[in-house]
Amino acid sequence: MFTIGAHISSAKGYPSMGRHALDLGASTLAFFTRNPRGGKARELDEGEASTFREMLAAHGFGPIIAHGAYTLNPCSVKENVREFTRETMRDDLLRLSQLPGNLYNFHPGSHGGQGLDVGIAQIAEVLCALTEEEPPATLLLETMAGGGAAIGGQFEELRRIIDQVPHAEKLGVCLDVCHVWDAGYDIQKDLDGVLTSFDRIIGLSRLFAVHLNESKNDRGSRRDRHARLGEGTIGLEAIARIVTHPALRQLPFVLETPNDDAGWAREIRMVREMAEG
Repeated sequence: MFTIGAHISSAKGYPSMGRHALDLGASTLAFFTRNPRGGKARELDEGEASTFREMLAAHGFGPIIAHGAYTLNPCSVKENVREFTRETMRDDLLRLSQLPGNLYNFHPGSHGGQGLDVGIAQIAEVLCALTEEEPPATLLLETMAGGGAAIGGQFEELRRIIDQVPHAEKLGVCLDVCHVWDAGYDIQKDLDGVLTSFDRIIGLSRLFAVHLNESKNDRGSRRDRHARLGEGTIGLEAIARIVTHPALRQLPFVLETPNDDAGWAREIRMVREMAEG
């Protein structure tokens, strides 16, 4: 079964989040573990989590994806920010113990001028600490647009992070369509070639989810500006090839488009028609 959803607010609790996803026609969802700009996470009780788990099972949901806050930066120049990131991610994973077997996505971070080698080593250090004990979710490094000092714009950078983590069996990748396009990968005219490169460098077995979106930019801009499906530079023909590609179609797809509920419901219907014919 094809799995497609959108980002849903968790502000009103897990059961409300699940009902919201169902109202959109979704079969998965992504949610921020706390305010995306940081702050304290909402307290959740086991009864609420149990109701949510039952809802997901009853409606045949695919894996759901928790998203770390944008303020996280495991390779910050500032030691206190790196420590905040480590402890916040640890707290997020503790909460996800109520929803075991799902996914936790985060941005690799920006090295802030320290250099790629230092940044990669710092990211790996945080991940080493988080994977020493069995985490309840697979941790997903997100592919990035590669602007400025951001790490993750090239597949090789993600591979280097993974290679420095001894317990890397709990690490994977979330492929963001807009980001890889903005980073220079031609998913419009050479999707097979891009995925072959991903498989050679990282391994398709480590690809666990896809952020589905378009870009407002030309390929290789490294600017990271998302667009609604059909309104960007990638195009619906390429989106259709992505969601039907045999290496991707079994993964959970999550819309990351600048939209409202009506727009996401429309995109979910459109993408499902593409995927299921």
